[in-house]
Formats: sequence, C-alpha cells, structure tokens
Amino acid sequence: MIYPALNHYMLVSAALFAVGLYGVLSRRNAVGVLMSIELLLNSVNIALVAMSRYLGQNGAASGQVFAIFVITVAAGEASVALALLIAVYRSHGGVDVESVNSLQG
Repeated sequence: MIYPALNHYMLVSAALFAVGLYGVLSRRNAVGVLMSIELLLNSVNIALVAMSRYLGQNGAASGQVFAIFVITVAAGEASVALALLIAVYRSHGGVDVESVNSLQG
C-alpha cells in the first residue's frame, strides 16, 4: 500500500490550522471560537503524528504521546470553557464575545 508523503500531511495540517486561525479571529460567537480552537489543536495533532511516523526512531511513538497530551488538554479546555459559556449565557442571555466584559476585574 502506498502512503502519502510527509509534505501531504503537513499541507493538510497547515490548511486546517489556517481555517482554525481564521475562525478564531473572525467569529463573534464564543461557541464558534471554541470550535476553531479545537481545529487548531487537531491540526497540531496531525503534524505531531505525521512527524513521529516519518522522522521517528525505530518504534518511538513520541508524536503519538504528545498528541494524547494535546487531546487531554483540549478536553479540559473544552469543559472549562463550556462551563464559563453557560454561566455567561445565564447572566447575559447570549454568548457574543465582544459584548461580554463581565470577566474583567
């Protein structure tokens, strides 16, 4: 079976990262921003696993281990962020990023 080259995985990862970055910078809804952050993290996971596969030493799975850590951090980030969004929605009636300034001191 013929596998794609490393540059193909890096191209997919870069495109996914660009879409996620555009989503973070252009969205006004906090849920859309969170989804874009997840895209950013998943693009990094693709790059880590691809680099580990193509450049790793004999059987070393360091990229996969880092990807597991990124997935764990993303799960924690999503749960905390969604809890904050629920609290903001209950107090303001919406989750518009630009109109919410109640978290400032």
